[in-house]
Amino acid sequence: MRFDLALIQDWIAPSARVLDLGCGDGTLLAALRDNKQIDGLGVEIDAHDITRCIARGINVIEQDLNSSLENFRDASFDVVVMTLALQALQYPHRVLDEMLRIGSEGIVTFPNFGHWRARNYLVTRGRMPVSKFLPYTWYDTPNIHFCTVQDFEALCAEKNIRILDRAMIGGTDNRGTLARLWPNLFAVTAVYHIGR
Repeated sequence: MRFDLALIQDWIAPSARVLDLGCGDGTLLAALRDNKQIDGLGVEIDAHDITRCIARGINVIEQDLNSSLENFRDASFDVVVMTLALQALQYPHRVLDEMLRIGSEGIVTFPNFGHWRARNYLVTRGRMPVSKFLPYTWYDTPNIHFCTVQDFEALCAEKNIRILDRAMIGGTDNRGTLARLWPNLFAVTAVYHIGR
């Protein structure tokens, strides 16, 4: 399991109602169901991932996050999760508002495009970074908004979103000291627990 998904589990109470936006293959919801007995629902657009969710026994609906989330009532979930999808949304600020309308709390993870390796790649090669973590070229990437830790925190301040907790992942599997001290430069992935 990805390290950000393992961290998220600590922020979700047992028996919580969880909505996972862009749930992928249902890995997080399955772990939460098995370890925390949550009542979960996934939202996914990829047919292959939907099939994998169903095979895992995960309730999932097909829906594009770029379209409205009006089909979900206010406060119908305890926690709304969205992992590694914020940067791929057409209007990420609107989806954050919807997350906190639908749920009491939200958990968001995203790749930090301010990481020193991405900066170094751009400066030394003059091209958009391609790496194990960001494996796409500029013309075929699903990422349309290149967000940094500072960008996200500024957006939260602008929208009066409270940051309840945050964790910075310095690599693909750990929380490094440098990522905690200078997250905008050394965090590969940012994990935020938010509320109103």
